[in-house]
Amino acid sequence: MLLDKPAGMSSNAALQEARRLFAAAKAGHTGTLDPLATGLLPLCFGEATKFAGELLASSKTYRATVRLGIVTDTADAEGRVIATAPVDVSEAEVRALLPRFMGEIEQVPPMFSALKRDGVPLYELARQGIEIERTPRRVVIHRLELLAWQSDCFELEIDCSKGTYVRTLAADIGAALGCGAHLAALRRTRVGTLDLDRAVTLEAIAALPIEARDALLLPIDALLADLPAAELSATETVRLQHGQAVRWAGEVGQRYRLLSPQGFLGLGELAADGWLQPKRLIATA
Repeated sequence: MLLDKPAGMSSNAALQEARRLFAAAKAGHTGTLDPLATGLLPLCFGEATKFAGELLASSKTYRATVRLGIVTDTADAEGRVIATAPVDVSEAEVRALLPRFMGEIEQVPPMFSALKRDGVPLYELARQGIEIERTPRRVVIHRLELLAWQSDCFELEIDCSKGTYVRTLAADIGAALGCGAHLAALRRTRVGTLDLDRAVTLEAIAALPIEARDALLLPIDALLADLPAAELSATETVRLQHGQAVRWAGEVGQRYRLLSPQGFLGLGELAADGWLQPKRLIATA
């Protein structure tokens, strides 16, 4: 299901509340949003959790509010202010600067992040006042558009690759402008092919009768909507369910949504020898 996560709640807390509302025995999310952030958080229940990782590599779209002149230790509004500076920046200067941050760029991951060093999350070290050197990582900014402008604050829409830290992007833009900046607000509007327009809030779910809530759920293969379908015969379905491959014509390495005569079966991949192999299948009665 597509959740519109509220501000001030961790992704795991939102997941557990949704899990309770649906009485789901098993649940998972497809990539965290910081507590500060709102917007699209795709959740998986039951057999769909087998495919939650599919969205981790997907591109994403965000709307970000950047506040100039204030630098925080977390690069967002939840952090401690560590520097301030007067803001003498024009809209034209910001527009002229943005192309520098488009395409493939390098980002240094923030200390306040879930990345681990020797098994310890960086944010735990940061809370102890420890800062360590981080290796820059390459990310891709596909689109960076200025949506709104004020004298010390502006709003961006960002299409970016997996692994992009929008708060780091905000801080880097502020540094390039010479006045510093932090991420004041963030809203995720797209993950892969999934869009915020179809998302619902926890309050909206709770307001529905229990028997009506399942209508909010998307089919499992919505997570694989960008993959071509392999429509299988009954015989091919049985073979794949027993872990055996079937002959298939297509591009080597291509992954497929496997569709049996009864519906979605799972994920398959075409091997170099021309055999379509099962990679991840749902449990069927």
